[in-house]
Amino acid sequence: MKDFFNGIADLFVNVLFAPFDALRALELENWFSANIFSWIFMAIGFVAMVYWMLELKKYDANGEEDKSISSHSFL
Repeated sequence: MKDFFNGIADLFVNVLFAPFDALRALELENWFSANIFSWIFMAIGFVAMVYWMLELKKYDANGEEDKSISSHSFL
């Protein structure tokens, strides 16, 4: 069992976390290149939020949304 858990540790440390080690090396050289993934994820989130707000505005303008006061019969 010890070899099994050492194999799992080796997989994570040497294979799956290798990209993070490369990013750690970039951090010493340039702040922007080290945080490029953060900027990409922020841009994707911003575009998704704008798209979602435009879709909500479109459905609100078409009158397709149910705007009844009570959402359940027991209320």
